[in-house]
Amino acid sequence: MPKQFGTPLPDWTPPQPPLGEPLTGAYVQLERMDPARHGADLHRAYEGHDGLWDYLPYGPFDTPADYTRWAEGAACGLDPLFYVLRNRATGLCGGVASYLRITPASGSIEVGHINLSPEIAGSRMATEAMFLMMDWAFGAGYRRYEWKCDALNRPSRRAAERLGFSYEGIFRQATVYRQRNRDTAWFSIIDTEWPSLRTAYQTWLALANFDTEGRQKVSLAALTGPLRGECDPAL
Repeated sequence: MPKQFGTPLPDWTPPQPPLGEPLTGAYVQLERMDPARHGADLHRAYEGHDGLWDYLPYGPFDTPADYTRWAEGAACGLDPLFYVLRNRATGLCGGVASYLRITPASGSIEVGHINLSPEIAGSRMATEAMFLMMDWAFGAGYRRYEWKCDALNRPSRRAAERLGFSYEGIFRQATVYRQRNRDTAWFSIIDTEWPSLRTAYQTWLALANFDTEGRQKVSLAALTGPLRGECDPAL
């Protein structure tokens, strides 16, 4: 039997890493985190919702100063590269997300550290923010876009599927945080899947997909479901 190798990529050129340029949509503006400018408003959005930190290795934070101090450390580098989600209608900050494990040599990039306050979670702003980050990554030339979460975090696993990620399996005993074990669920989208998923996002985000009370006519899951690869058996 002849030796077998992966698909040749003779024209492959590693993409550039993200530098935190603003990403602007119809509903949300993504801005590189600036602790002095964003810290107090983000603390306001998170205050009283301590459960938002359950599956993150940091937080909650008692005061705006505490959150800003943490943000000063988190926002100082390029990996992870933190974005703040700003509601374009109100001007208020409603959450964060980041690029991380940025590996241009293999064309891989991950989205993580996602923490959305109740005022933005489940909204068109939240979905549009994920779309904008994906669209930048694939437009820049990345081949693989990853989503990972604690395997016990069912809301995150459901979100990954709704957003069109394909389930790839569980890395058992992947890490330890908050003095407990974490098995990690892996999901991904690859570049050949993105054109169809991009159309699904644009269809869902279009004003025509919402009635006068803001209710969706067609769900994003209904649009992305037929385009996904393997589904998460835990859901």
